[in-house]
Amino acid sequence: MTAELSPIDKAKYAAARRSVDFVENGMKLGLGTGSTAAWMVRCLAEKVKAEGISVTCVATSKRTADLARDLGLTVVGMDDVKWLDLTIDGADEFDPNLNLIKGGGAALLQEKIVATASDRMIVIADAAKEVAQLGAFPLPVEVIPFGWQTTKALIEETLYSLDVLNREVTLRTHRGKPLKTDESHYILDLNLRRIGNPRQLALVLNQIPGVVENGLFIDICDVVVIGNGDGRVTVRDINSGRIEDGTVNLADSGNIFADLGD
Repeated sequence: MTAELSPIDKAKYAAARRSVDFVENGMKLGLGTGSTAAWMVRCLAEKVKAEGISVTCVATSKRTADLARDLGLTVVGMDDVKWLDLTIDGADEFDPNLNLIKGGGAALLQEKIVATASDRMIVIADAAKEVAQLGAFPLPVEVIPFGWQTTKALIEETLYSLDVLNREVTLRTHRGKPLKTDESHYILDLNLRRIGNPRQLALVLNQIPGVVENGLFIDICDVVVIGNGDGRVTVRDINSGRIEDGTVNLADSGNIFADLGD
């Protein structure tokens, strides 16, 4: 299996594998959404099975919940636990202060609710997701369908007063129709190229009528686990300033699907 993985998938696997080392018996966990998070869910299920530990999970999307249940993990609703010990999720971009852009998988609303209701948030990512300044990845903004074109126009007008390089706003579609989130909202993608003041932008966007939430995660992430295609992994803790380097055995990925009966 490992020989069939692309370098980027090997990097995602390495980060995911290292991240589940933070999971302890009895924890209440938030499970992210996206390709890297899917690797993490598989690694978590393998850890639970191998070590005989018990964890309770809250998923940030229907597809993550379905995957976790298929792998034998216990998944409950957010209101059943109210607060979490740890959330592990991916990111589309992260900067040196561990501010994030998320929402490429259209699950940013549930992801932000779960992450902010956790004692710690760990982000898992390949090395290419690290940027000096946020904005190259389009910023997702979740909006209600009613009057979405008016909301789009208000966002475009607001961007003229903010420190961004570009102001193109597009409706995300799927098979020729507006993509709908798990909450039946729409996603507007802001192609900004550079975000000079992420904190200001996040606050201003959420004041616009029709906006439900934006994909800027400011002061939420505590730790980032960065994977590389050769198995090298760096763990960076923004609170302690500690940086830890290590390696993950990529050969382990050869059995992960078979071991889980997938």
